[in-house]
Amino acid sequence: MSLTGKIIFWSALCAVLMGTFYEAATSPLLAWRQPVYIVAGFAGIAAMVFLLCQPLLIKGYVPDLPNAQARKIHRWFGGGLVLAIVLHVAGLWITSPPDVVDALLFRSPTPFSGWGVLAMWAVFAAACVAVLRRRVGPRLWRVLHMILVTIAVGGSVVHAMRIEGTMGMASKVVLCGLVLGALIKTLVDFRGWRVMPRRRS
Repeated sequence: MSLTGKIIFWSALCAVLMGTFYEAATSPLLAWRQPVYIVAGFAGIAAMVFLLCQPLLIKGYVPDLPNAQARKIHRWFGGGLVLAIVLHVAGLWITSPPDVVDALLFRSPTPFSGWGVLAMWAVFAAACVAVLRRRVGPRLWRVLHMILVTIAVGGSVVHAMRIEGTMGMASKVVLCGLVLGALIKTLVDFRGWRVMPRRRS
């Protein structure tokens, strides 16, 4: 990647991430929210950021980042994604346990809850498949992992877009669009579920 390309990549990524968190942090809807609810909301935003970074890392799209290091960060970010989801759900549980129970049982009246729960279980399943990849077998775990990740991204995007919360519509559309675009680009480039080629760092 050329120097201009690197500058554009990092500038665009930083602008999207900073803009998303800034718009959420300055939302007037935070005025009457409890601190634990605010933390839960920002954990959800962080989860979307992790979903954006994961395909960029595993397919080698991050400039000047060796593949071995990118894969290592990908694994750490996977753990961060799981933790962010746990914090998101735990915070909502503290503020309103009945709503979380209804969501987990897919009986919530809010249209976005079911998509969020679907995405959550898909992320947890993808993480488990990744941990057990040596027992599952390389070809099978790659296919399962990518299918589960696709479900997780799709569910997360619908979940985020249907919520009228602290995330601004403009930043939400941009972030969700980039998450979907990064996933689609990765799926196309994998060509038969092949992993990122190893090269010397």
